[in-house]
Amino acid sequence: MKIIILLFSFIISEPILARTNVIFSMTQELSMGLVENETIGKNYYINMGADQGIKKDSIVDVFRVISIQNPYDNKKRVNYRVKIGELKVLHASEEASIAALKEYEKENTPIFELPQFMIGDHVSINID
Repeated sequence: MKIIILLFSFIISEPILARTNVIFSMTQELSMGLVENETIGKNYYINMGADQGIKKDSIVDVFRVISIQNPYDNKKRVNYRVKIGELKVLHASEEASIAALKEYEKENTPIFELPQFMIGDHVSINID
């Protein structure tokens, strides 16, 4: 009986488990090299859509999780979740969206090895 109750609780709790919303893919325009200081457009694909409250022109925050080892505290890892920018949604379906870079002030943002958004960066709905 205990096993049945345990299995039943797993089945019921599965939809409640939190999922991490991330950038799962991206595409960019090809540079022809004809124009100096050419801006190359990029689209970012995120696994949040209308079912999560996303719609066209929504703004989503992009975060990067940085994990640093502290050599002075038994080599304990410290994880930081730092906002690195914002995306503006161009198109939203039920479970996914396409977004583009929204201008973002970087003066209060730490320096990163890769300053652009990348696959695996976390996203969340901007509620400001």
